[in-house]
Amino acid sequence: MSDSSGKLKLGALVALVVGSMIGGGIFSLPQNMAASAGVGAVLIGWAITAVGMLTLAFVFQTLANRKPDLDGGVYAYAKAGFGDYMGFSSAWGYWISAWLGNVGYFVLLFSTLGYFFPVFGEGNTPAAIIGASLLLWAVHFLVLRGIKEAAFINLVTTVAKVVPLVLFALICLFAFKLDIFTADIWGRGTPELGSVMNQVRNMMLVTVWVFIGIEGASIFSSRAEKRADVGKATVIGFVTVLLFLVLVNVLSLGIMTQPELAKLQNPSMAAVLEHVVGHWGAVLISVGLIISLLGALLSWVLLCAEIMFAAAKDHTMPAFLRRENANQVPANALWLTNAMVQVFLVITLFSSSTYLSLIYLATSMILVPYLWSAAYAFLLALRSETHEQALAERKKDLIIGAIALLYAIWLLYAGGVKYLLLSALLYAPGAILFAKAKREVGQPIFTNVEKLIFAAVVLGALVAAYGLYDGFLTL
Repeated sequence: MSDSSGKLKLGALVALVVGSMIGGGIFSLPQNMAASAGVGAVLIGWAITAVGMLTLAFVFQTLANRKPDLDGGVYAYAKAGFGDYMGFSSAWGYWISAWLGNVGYFVLLFSTLGYFFPVFGEGNTPAAIIGASLLLWAVHFLVLRGIKEAAFINLVTTVAKVVPLVLFALICLFAFKLDIFTADIWGRGTPELGSVMNQVRNMMLVTVWVFIGIEGASIFSSRAEKRADVGKATVIGFVTVLLFLVLVNVLSLGIMTQPELAKLQNPSMAAVLEHVVGHWGAVLISVGLIISLLGALLSWVLLCAEIMFAAAKDHTMPAFLRRENANQVPANALWLTNAMVQVFLVITLFSSSTYLSLIYLATSMILVPYLWSAAYAFLLALRSETHEQALAERKKDLIIGAIALLYAIWLLYAGGVKYLLLSALLYAPGAILFAKAKREVGQPIFTNVEKLIFAAVVLGALVAAYGLYDGFLTL
């Protein structure tokens, strides 16, 4: 253990949570939401999300306090509750979700720069990919210098990106028009949105995307100065970000109508502010977004490496991912992560996949780790583990765990079959690393139950592969 000066304090942990949650999503929120839902459905969707995500935040807080021996957050909880293969799958899914999200961030970053320099276009032109690649490796070598230095830079960028969000909220609060907001509450003027239930369902993956990072502090639990700070940072970060998200989304719907917002180019927040104050508003939001994305990229590069490293430390991942450099940074995990980002950046050149399609896929990959964390918290309360004394506390944890679990199941349903199948395609190859890790410790690869689960994953992957080949599934 390093001395306390090498540990992360509460402020740095909160900044990691807020920094990893406020990335690019919030800046595209007005258009993303209006594209799939009217005002009424947006409000219902946020209510469901607020309750669901708050219970997930409490799940991570409870587990951090009740299971202080489990480092690595989402992955460790799945392993402790449901066995090695589920633990591995959570780490693998979380890792893929995180670096896929980074590819999405690079596309959005250079799409925003395209506002000033047309050569970058929508963020997937040759010039944009070269720029993104250079930036990727600059961040890579910065992180190799040390976790603490990177966490400090993240703290600075977190403060810098909150300023334009506060300004946006204040300006839009005064420009808000109730008649625009209430003009077509249920989206009946736009029949292609479908029923209110459909609208709520369709906006769900976007709401999850903007909250990914809620577990950020629990991933770094082993590096926290005080264990109790992990839970505190999770809840403080969640409440802060929820406030910003709802304000940005709801206020925009009182500035421009839902059909107008749906047609905007991202980052749509820039166009909304430009509509109110003129050109300087778009410049302010674009600069804020660029700072925000740089900070979020840093947070997520840290999280990607840390999850693989934590899983390798207890033999769930192969031993080569356990290697740290002289600055105590998991170097091999970092190289593997950023190599995958680089490969997918090149793929975006030849594929039509844009920011939104990358985001939906990244979101669907993280639903499984969230599901297992909620299920584990529910299981602990059900078995009365770590609840020797207070019955009231056990009841509270049981209710929170049950709501979080129902929310996680609802998200899988909201995501739809397409993304479930595409996820299976990305989950299946992970078994190669799992088998390698098991061989290193001389254990059989799967238990009987795990064999059945793996067979289901392979079946889903085969259907997805055929779907992509045949054209009934698209990325």
